[in-house]
Amino acid sequence: MLKHALTAALVAALLAPAAASAETLVFTAIPDQDETKLRERFGKVADYLEGELDVDVRYVPVKSYAAAVTAFRNNQVQLAWFGGLSGVRARQAVPGSEALAQGVEDAEFSTYFIAHKSTGLTRSEDFPQGIKGKTFTFGSKGSTSGRLMPEYHIRRVFDAAPQDALERVGFSGNHSRTIALVESGTYEVGAVNYSVWDSAVANGKVDTGEVSVIWETPTYADYQWTIRGDVNQRFGDDFKDKVREALLAMEDPELLQSFPREGFIPTSNSSYDNIRETAKKLDLID
Repeated sequence: MLKHALTAALVAALLAPAAASAETLVFTAIPDQDETKLRERFGKVADYLEGELDVDVRYVPVKSYAAAVTAFRNNQVQLAWFGGLSGVRARQAVPGSEALAQGVEDAEFSTYFIAHKSTGLTRSEDFPQGIKGKTFTFGSKGSTSGRLMPEYHIRRVFDAAPQDALERVGFSGNHSRTIALVESGTYEVGAVNYSVWDSAVANGKVDTGEVSVIWETPTYADYQWTIRGDVNQRFGDDFKDKVREALLAMEDPELLQSFPREGFIPTSNSSYDNIRETAKKLDLID
């Protein structure tokens, strides 16, 4: 009996690592661009992380910023590429979660205000007060660069909610769509992630004769990788640190260009304190 008990214990011990390695790390990302681009980008990231972490890694797309936060809260994903506001919301929903890494550019991110040529608005260092009374589209309702920060500046300058200062306000859903809506004249002005705009212009996907940048906001912290606080219990001791190290070690130019980022640097929850405070002032979080 003792021999059989020892044998069973040994078999269980030998199988334990195999069971742990069978776990799948699932991650998602806010849908700030069209789904085809996101699948291409993050499929490659999944392959990279799988090789670095020695666990199965899978990327799952979501339809909205809110859905990304919900998936994180419900443990349907354990890691996510969030914007500043969505990251704050996710970490608030799952205590113990941590912001691990941000792009080099994300420490000082910015939003462009763009305008259709029919407005006659041109680029200025000062906030474009000429947008008052014009139609305006934000990006997603949960976007830091496409909604939170541009709304903050609109309220600051006009001392009024966007609906009261502007003729008509819309939400495009993502940055690529914002550019298209302003370029077509559907909206006269819009707020867009500077990186998405610069990339679209560089790739010849924007008619800059129809739409142009008229103002750039002051900088703020934005995108980051956030991980749930319970991953070590699921994937093994030090797993969180391994994920952080893998993200910081991402050097493949093709992978980085798909973000696009020069590379990733360490960050922490406190880097987004100003985002949280701004969101509270705008009643976007409790």
